[in-house]
Amino acid sequence: MMTIDQDSAVPPYRQICDQLAARIESGELAVGARLTSVRGLAAELGLAPGTVAKAYTELEAAGLVEGMGRAGTRVAAGGDGTRALAAAAAADFATKVCRLGLGTEELLRIVRTSLEQA
Repeated sequence: MMTIDQDSAVPPYRQICDQLAARIESGELAVGARLTSVRGLAAELGLAPGTVAKAYTELEAAGLVEGMGRAGTRVAAGGDGTRALAAAAAADFATKVCRLGLGTEELLRIVRTSLEQA
């Protein structure tokens, strides 16, 4: 069961991506598992279908799921959940820091420094 925190700074579509990527990475959702339909998940979470569709599109671009037309959306074989989780964290970071007005090079320098200290 997924939940959406409406008070979070993280957009709902990103929360869906994060939760599904984590479930795929953990093996909770196995290769070939069919995801809830866009309309079904939207109704379940109280979101617009476009929000869920955006999440599924991002997960497909990350190679975690594949759209199968009328057969629905399924967990892809060989998906790299680790990369998807990193991409989700990077997107969350970008959403938060873009408001600060720093340039890309400055932000990359900050990230590099943080990675070196990790």
